[in-house]
Amino acid sequence: MSSLAAISSRGIAKAGEPNNISPLAPGMTYLDPAIHATLRRKQRRLARENPGVLAAIAKGANLAINECQHQFRTRRWNCSTRNFLRGKNLFGKIVERGCRETAFIYAITSAAVTHSVARACSEGSIESCTCDYSHHNREPQPMNNMGAVAGVGDWEWGGCSDNIGFGFKFSRDFVDTGERGRTLREKMNLHNNEAGRAHVQAEMRQECKCHGMSGSCTMKTCWMRLNSFRTIGDILKDRFDGASRVMVSNSLRSTSVNENTLTNRAGSNNLKTNTNSVGGASPNSVLSNSFHARGHQQKRVNRYNFQLKPYNPEHKPPGSKDLVYLEPSPGFCERNPRLGIQGTHGRQCNDTSIGVDGCDLMCCGRGYRTQEVTVVERCSCTFHWCCEVKCKLCRTKKIIHTCL
Repeated sequence: MSSLAAISSRGIAKAGEPNNISPLAPGMTYLDPAIHATLRRKQRRLARENPGVLAAIAKGANLAINECQHQFRTRRWNCSTRNFLRGKNLFGKIVERGCRETAFIYAITSAAVTHSVARACSEGSIESCTCDYSHHNREPQPMNNMGAVAGVGDWEWGGCSDNIGFGFKFSRDFVDTGERGRTLREKMNLHNNEAGRAHVQAEMRQECKCHGMSGSCTMKTCWMRLNSFRTIGDILKDRFDGASRVMVSNSLRSTSVNENTLTNRAGSNNLKTNTNSVGGASPNSVLSNSFHARGHQQKRVNRYNFQLKPYNPEHKPPGSKDLVYLEPSPGFCERNPRLGIQGTHGRQCNDTSIGVDGCDLMCCGRGYRTQEVTVVERCSCTFHWCCEVKCKLCRTKKIIHTCL
């Protein structure tokens, strides 16, 4: 497989459970046997059948970690991974609790694998998939002012679209391995995994390039592109804040992103959400351009056809893009080694904020210490031809507040 040297030592995902992300030493060009052992049999097979996909999964793992830590940087729980041990719980044993933090971890991990694999396909990094050309044979629809240019009357599909179909299906097969949907916790995991993928798919955007004499843009060529992962992270963070506490129901799900809805979406005219859907059977769709097309057809068991009902009967049932949880979150104020919780002692806070990053909330009423520190930063940077940037070192004094 291709070299993984460019990937940081944070890890490669055994994403059947997001906490099983193991480290990858710099310069390593093969999968360490210890890491390989953490993968399930099906995951190892998928890795063998899709050369290059492990690098994309590792990239997705790092993407998930960085985004999680960015979104929760001002919260009591800040998605810390500093107690990381090889082959152990990356996010701590918090993932063993069915709380909303666990819901976010599962959703962001699933979304990151989907995003990374879909992009790797269009970049040619995975041998078993390429760009998504499934919509090239479709009739272009009115653009509804999406990127419309004055005076442009015609446009056509072209270019290299990110292969969201392959990324979605691969993420399902790889990330959801081991989640049979038999218990309430497994249903929670499947729902949140699916929600993460659904947001990546729904945020696809149309990009276009003009053609014509002297930039006249008499014709436009358009393709579908993944949105930035920061956008996905922002949306999932909003879903975290509005997550639904649920309990199991015997009814079937009618609005989930299951196999039937994915197939129906293949013919959708909504360019924003899904013109290169999983269900399409084009020559480069996930059905023909994937691991399943090489003799591994299996009987489909739809694990996603269930409906969770709200814990509070007065609340509406969660939608397919909502995050769900089963139990209240534990306290994050004090260190709890049993759950891998770091506590907020020593965390910096904002003494002027009344929000979650404010010292009153961050420090859990314990108070905080104020001190003046000297910070050395680069400043007055100038560009010198060619090609060097020179900066001065400036010392500035800052006031910081630290929780007791």
